[in-house]
Amino acid sequence: MTDTATLTSVSEPNEHGYRSFQLGGFTFDRDEHFVHIEWPTGRHVTPVEDFLKALMRDIAWNFFYGTVNFDSVIGTVNHYGNVDLFAGRFNDAYRKAELDHMENFDHDVIMGAFKDMLSDWTNDGFDPFAAPQETGSPYGVKHGDNEAAITRTRVTAQRMVGLPGDEKIRTDETHPINRMFADVDQSEPTIEVEPGYENDVASFNLFAYLSRSDVTWNPSIVSVCKESLYCPTTEEFILPIIHGNDRVEWFLQLSDEITWRVEDRETGAPRATVVMKAGDVAAMPADIRHQGYSSKRSMLLVWENGSAELPDLIATGQAPTVPVTW
Repeated sequence: MTDTATLTSVSEPNEHGYRSFQLGGFTFDRDEHFVHIEWPTGRHVTPVEDFLKALMRDIAWNFFYGTVNFDSVIGTVNHYGNVDLFAGRFNDAYRKAELDHMENFDHDVIMGAFKDMLSDWTNDGFDPFAAPQETGSPYGVKHGDNEAAITRTRVTAQRMVGLPGDEKIRTDETHPINRMFADVDQSEPTIEVEPGYENDVASFNLFAYLSRSDVTWNPSIVSVCKESLYCPTTEEFILPIIHGNDRVEWFLQLSDEITWRVEDRETGAPRATVVMKAGDVAAMPADIRHQGYSSKRSMLLVWENGSAELPDLIATGQAPTVPVTW
């Protein structure tokens, strides 16, 4: 691992109209269909649609908890202040062939490069946050941009939606009901607050709130209690990244169904297939990676422990990789 914080560059547009990007020993180039990635010991090619959807989440989630695998080869590891960019690090075949490579970057350096890349490579009409039926094509020569879509701000309540300071209401004007949630009850609960507690008691219809989400696979934070974060989201088609945990995640399936492919975090070896239907609860251990498939747009509540101490406690064996041992 090397510190390459100052070794970044951007090229002039290529024959397809897109700029190339260099981060340390990594170069990123796109044509009309694919993203081409090279590093000192290897190279990789991936469809541009898959790459942009993964890149969008990595940016929106601020590199998230642990590992964001764009696919089986490329991804990032968040160290909360600095970030690893890797190729083949979590791929057993690449490591055995000594084709893997990893470099560490200051958070702001890699975030800035990723944002520039997403901006330059996202064409007019394509929304990397949207379900396939709700967006255009990312392919072809460079034509326009979609800054409005890629600069959406992730909803992050400081206490709970509905409380003073967190009135993040979605309306017909700002967030129409999604086509797949037309049957969701939009009525809001009635609450009578004891005088003096107006700033501390509130409620809202979570199903109605989620039915108006205009993005997929992008958890919002709707409540915060110390390190406990409720992060519900709507899911359709395939989770664009393979998430490698550095802590336990709890999933509560609120509606419909998601199939999760669960693999060993280090090697990618299959561990399980988990089918979650409405009402099911599952815990994703801290030593796995997972990717979800949702045929119909569904609602999922992700419960996170946001403690900054957890990764080190788990890595050193002071905390378990599972929430309970039977």
